[in-house]
Amino acid sequence: MQEVIEGSHAVAHAARLARVQVVAAYPITPQTHIVEAISQYCSDGRLNARFLCVESEHSAMAATIGASLGGARVFTATSSHGLAYMHELLHWASASRLPIVMAEVNRALGPGWNIWTDQTDSLAQRDTGWIQLYCEDGQDAFDTTLMAFKLAEAVNLPVMVVLDAFYLSHTYEPVEIGSQEQVDQFLPRPAPRFRLDTAAPFNFGQLAQPGVYTEMRYNMEMAMNAALGYYRTLAAEFSEQFGRSYRPLEPLQCEDADIILVTSGTVSATARTAVAQLRDQGEKAGLLKIRMFRPFPEALIRRHLTGAGKVAVVDRNFSFGAGGIFAQEIRAALCNHRPHPPVFGYIAGLGGRDITPQTILHIYQKTKQSTAPTTGADWIDLNREQIDKWYN
Repeated sequence: MQEVIEGSHAVAHAARLARVQVVAAYPITPQTHIVEAISQYCSDGRLNARFLCVESEHSAMAATIGASLGGARVFTATSSHGLAYMHELLHWASASRLPIVMAEVNRALGPGWNIWTDQTDSLAQRDTGWIQLYCEDGQDAFDTTLMAFKLAEAVNLPVMVVLDAFYLSHTYEPVEIGSQEQVDQFLPRPAPRFRLDTAAPFNFGQLAQPGVYTEMRYNMEMAMNAALGYYRTLAAEFSEQFGRSYRPLEPLQCEDADIILVTSGTVSATARTAVAQLRDQGEKAGLLKIRMFRPFPEALIRRHLTGAGKVAVVDRNFSFGAGGIFAQEIRAALCNHRPHPPVFGYIAGLGGRDITPQTILHIYQKTKQSTAPTTGADWIDLNREQIDKWYN
């Protein structure tokens, strides 16, 4: 069944069809529509779940952890400062090997206060041990949420489903909503490997002395590595069941490209338009969309990018003093393999600024004319008059 719905409601429908059993949430713009819709499903009987309206995002994650420890299939959602408030417990969830799924609607961090999109909030959590999957459109958000539950429960790690504020969360698009029978066939009822059980008592979160702590972290790394391999398996199963295919990286005309643009999230749709225009003009442009950021698909990155003349990474995020985060990771993936193309990093769209096809074309031409990347990143569409006003 196809419905015209916003991206937030696509996520909510997926959580409903996944038969989540406990949802704990605290409202924060722009993710609020997700949990509002789920609360309505619980109220009208479409979802048989316990909905916990808690007093903070920290409490939302704590309640989600508790429910997951009890063996329930759980879900939550947040954005920006709410995600930052959860930071301590994100580590707890992953180290406890809990298959929690969380929708994270990218929103810029303040101050100045800003409710619009950039990816710095989710990428600031990249070292917490959560799998991260980035969505391009409403259908992607629905499908990725379903896949996230299966992935989390297979490798016993939490999964963050990431979507851009407003450009995706509040935009209405046609989305194919699977039937309950289809989803049940793809995603069976949970059978947790670890849960609190009075018949088989053991401890969670106990003191880890030096003799075991390293091994616990190594096991998390092994699970992360397994997640990349298992993702391919579940993506094939999803394609067979629903007829739609999702890879960790999605290349477009990269085989003969002189310059490959690298994007994630909704910017990828804009970049497709720009690449089509460039190809019509005789330019050998390509596009590589990064869908899976953690675990980072390093070998696939090398496979798709090493043949290019240049790589231009569009980052809607920033690590101060280092540059765009995707660009940093791509440089690291390529640096030990010779020869490799120069990687040009560009910062665009922070705080919800538009990234138009013209922005992408400007980045392409700037990369084409440049001989070597600058240190850090090149900031696109800066208001120079404003900078002069503030600092001179």
